[in-house]
Amino acid sequence: MSTRLTIERLGHLGDGIAPGPVYVPRALPGEIVEGTVEAGRMDAPRILSPASDRVRAPCPHYAACGACALQHASEDFVTDWKRQVIRAALAAQGLETAMRPPAVSPPGARRRATLAGRRTKKGAIVGFHARASDTIVAVPDCRVLHPDLLAIVPLCEKLTRLGASRKGALAFAMTRSEAGVDLEVREARALDLELRAELAALGAGADLARLSWNGEQIAERRPPIQRFGGVAVVPPPGAFLQATAEGEAALVSAVAEAVAGAGRVVDLFAGCGTFALPLAARAEVHAVEGTAALTAALDRGWRHGEGLKPVTVETRDLFRRPLQPDELAGFGAAVIDPPRAGAAAQTQALAISGVPRIAAVSCNPVTFARDAKTLTEAGFRLDWVQLVDQFRWSAHVELAAQFTRAHIDPQ
Repeated sequence: MSTRLTIERLGHLGDGIAPGPVYVPRALPGEIVEGTVEAGRMDAPRILSPASDRVRAPCPHYAACGACALQHASEDFVTDWKRQVIRAALAAQGLETAMRPPAVSPPGARRRATLAGRRTKKGAIVGFHARASDTIVAVPDCRVLHPDLLAIVPLCEKLTRLGASRKGALAFAMTRSEAGVDLEVREARALDLELRAELAALGAGADLARLSWNGEQIAERRPPIQRFGGVAVVPPPGAFLQATAEGEAALVSAVAEAVAGAGRVVDLFAGCGTFALPLAARAEVHAVEGTAALTAALDRGWRHGEGLKPVTVETRDLFRRPLQPDELAGFGAAVIDPPRAGAAAQTQALAISGVPRIAAVSCNPVTFARDAKTLTEAGFRLDWVQLVDQFRWSAHVELAAQFTRAHIDPQ
């Protein structure tokens, strides 16, 4: 039975929401849609009355691929919607603040992504999963990925034929570095001598910087260097990296402004040094991260850097053992960039510490707003928030923000 509905708003995953609620993928507010509703969803809507912000999707794979959710909407609409997501999360905690101009990464800029690979009767297919499905969609003309990543898809197809089971799928974590692509293959069959030799030959033929297989390094032709503040760092395989160079630059700029003037900075959830090493040009930094391989990479980068102030590193699980107020004493500012779950315990310790300034980076507006509430209740002021959109056409929302003690004027 066909049902006609009017879309009222977008949900947090980018779906249109009609009264009921009924979730309608790839629909926009104000549109009239018609289709079959099952279990609260209209998965194949006909758009009877398009919104003025509806545009033709730029990617030929958009209808089948599940990686992007909002290519049917204008860029201004998507940016405004993401800013509203942040505002709504803050409002739910009774907060509001100034919103700075957004930083949106250009198409074809994603330097880090994970593709899936599966064997087929004719060979192999590598790409993104279809929406809410284990079906893999090939994306040779993807508008999101950097061309260097797309260029190694044929290699990934060969690796899939070598390393995937008939039923399982491989995961290809690919990262663009200045030395070439750093490729980590996960969920693959176990190594043996023959497979190891084949993999090394394929990696060399494709001129990969590094190839890893189920966590084990197979070959490294050149160190897959990333630069943070001009400092060369070689991250471990599969290490976190901001999704685009443009997004990283925007976040680093926002963080540097938020902690400006501090002589000593603590960087919490520091990774390989995305913020710690640029900040070390002007301040002493103590970088804390839960994974030893990441802190080791950061430390090696600093030791080979030039013109940097002292950087110390500490491997520590900040969820189980957050830095306490006495350990935070003496720092003029803190940087905190937690995973999606936020950092409730560490934020509580910051709230009652003497740290006067905080630069916060978040990939989840809801947990950011929760932690922001903790800080403001302890006397901090949320001075501003900036949307940093590294995941074009997705529902993913990232931000940077500045907090200062209420009696301190922000610089």
